[in-house]
Amino acid sequence: MTEARYLYCIVEGSEEITLGNIGIEGSRVYTIPYQDLCAVVHNCLPEPYKSEDKEKVKLWLTTHAKVVEVVWEKFGTVLPLGFDTIIKGEEGIAPDENLKKWLKGDYENLRQKLAKLKDRAEFGVQVFWDPKIISEWVIEKSPEIKKLSEEIKSKSKGLAYMYKQKLENLLKKKLEKEADRFFKVFYDQIKSCVDQIKVEKTKKMEEDKQMLLNFSCLLFKGKSKILGEELEKINHLKGFSVRFTGPWPPYSFV
Repeated sequence: MTEARYLYCIVEGSEEITLGNIGIEGSRVYTIPYQDLCAVVHNCLPEPYKSEDKEKVKLWLTTHAKVVEVVWEKFGTVLPLGFDTIIKGEEGIAPDENLKKWLKGDYENLRQKLAKLKDRAEFGVQVFWDPKIISEWVIEKSPEIKKLSEEIKSKSKGLAYMYKQKLENLLKKKLEKEADRFFKVFYDQIKSCVDQIKVEKTKKMEEDKQMLLNFSCLLFKGKSKILGEELEKINHLKGFSVRFTGPWPPYSFV
């Protein structure tokens, strides 16, 4: 006997609609309405989805995301919930009643969030630079580094090694300074094209590429072209490249 409801997302609506057996492990996905809000759910046991099988867990996560995308396509605006969000029944209270009780208690907050996300999508923006190309450019424009490079040539082996260490430290500091400067410049460029921007952690890449920035961006679905054009300007800079992904349901902004 099922005693809980697995939640995928919240949408605007007032009718119970069946979306078919598209849920985790082929579960029937449907809506539970409260006033003008609907929770998108499937019936489940009152316990989390757990497994030692990584592939099985990966499939659950992928299915969760696919259901949210199907709902997003159908309703236009969606408030996605994280994997394994489950509402159980309590003593004398059925899970559906408990779910409606939560929707009622959080009604204004949910309405406001849906309004902020209306017709908007999430896009991922990652900017990379080639450390070799940028280092050459930094050396070229730095008299201090140029001077040190010349001095190394006339030094003995022992002194040359010390000078080389000094040169590497100086170059590292200059690159860090340039990374900070470019981050600010690109942040302002990208921010001017979006509604909201969230700074994510950078990821380690292959040796010839370093991730300079990693952003999640929220904007109107139809405005992605403007952002794309701005990113093309960055992509054409020597030593830089851009990865632009989306549109996705706005997970990072709920």
